[in-house]
Amino acid sequence: MGGLIPLGDVSRRRVHFPIATVVIIVLNVIVWLLELQGGDTFVYQWAAVPAYIRSSNGLITLVTSMFLHGSWSHILGNMIFLWAFGPAMEDAMNPFSFSAFYLLGGLIAMLAQVAASPGSYVPTLGASGAIAAVMGAFLVTFPRDRIRSLFFFFLFIRITYIPAILLIGFWFLMQLVNVGAVANVQHGGVAYMAHVSGFLFGALTVRLFRRKQPTFAPPNAWPR
Repeated sequence: MGGLIPLGDVSRRRVHFPIATVVIIVLNVIVWLLELQGGDTFVYQWAAVPAYIRSSNGLITLVTSMFLHGSWSHILGNMIFLWAFGPAMEDAMNPFSFSAFYLLGGLIAMLAQVAASPGSYVPTLGASGAIAAVMGAFLVTFPRDRIRSLFFFFLFIRITYIPAILLIGFWFLMQLVNVGAVANVQHGGVAYMAHVSGFLFGALTVRLFRRKQPTFAPPNAWPR
């Protein structure tokens, strides 16, 4: 069993403390703890159910569902990805613009997923659509930055540095390849349509949210 986990951008230093990113992560953790306590009742109350959304019921769940997760690995993976790419994009925007961008990206992703399976009664939940928007924005803004990543294959573990255009580009390609799997959402599954839609939203709209004159710290030295 192997995988690649992004840990953060090593090509530039942060200018500001990523307060919005931290708040979003804290909110996700708080909601996850409430979810553990409330169980399925909590999930069905606050997750987006496509069939209900189509009937204009529970529209608020298009937002609340972004803060729900299906398992420990689900929330842990999403928060790791958000922490890897969120702070740099928050620097490129500002906390308020980044927060609005994050929520809009997640909303677009949720709507796309609902449109892909409008008759489904399976709850749609997770922050991955919003995080995909952050990744799309990062790729457009910092394509050459190196991402410190944890590579593991069975017992082999190594820290490696991968250009964002390769790491995020490959991730997006895999979402496109698997987008047909959205048909399986009727029985549960990965919301690839949400990933693709969120990513495209981020890549296409990031210039509307970025500071007009970004104040980036000098790049870090390239890791050897």
